[in-house]
Amino acid sequence: MFVINIRRWRLLLIILLILMGIVYLLQAKWFWRVFYPWPYQQEMVQVGVTNGVDPYLLAAIAKVESAFNPQARSDAGAIGLMQIMPETASWAARQMDLKGFHPDMLYQPEVNISIGSWYLKDLLREFDGNMVVALAAYNAGRGNVKDWLETGKWKGTFQDLNNIPFPETRSYIKSVRRDYEIYLYLYDQ
Repeated sequence: MFVINIRRWRLLLIILLILMGIVYLLQAKWFWRVFYPWPYQQEMVQVGVTNGVDPYLLAAIAKVESAFNPQARSDAGAIGLMQIMPETASWAARQMDLKGFHPDMLYQPEVNISIGSWYLKDLLREFDGNMVVALAAYNAGRGNVKDWLETGKWKGTFQDLNNIPFPETRSYIKSVRRDYEIYLYLYDQ
């Protein structure tokens, strides 16, 4: 009888230690960073500071857009980490006075991050710093977003997200916002 009780206590102790280990892992930032790595962190922080764009937001966009793959190309033709359309990139490069730009340069992480950051800053400026609206425009195009806002289809808030006509854009905003909060939690010093 005494042996059985020792075995039960030993099993209970092992289970308790396993549960404590699981709780520790679930709270450890280093553990979650395995699932949310931040490649190109230095470049995103530098460009984000230069352009006045939150680098955690740049990280979230790159994770959702390309999973940090600088060679990514969408079916629609968007290129690189931040998945920028060549026409948009060419326009942004002219606005940025980026000499010698060619769309193939979007495969270069530094160029892609720089143009993506500048473009996001331009959208944030145009939409009065409203991150949700800027993300919608980044995904669906500023013309579509202006139309939704002007016609009253969408109020431009996260709470009104279900009124965005494009399901992909609704999903995109939710994913970027979620990942933004995660990157902010995991990497904020």
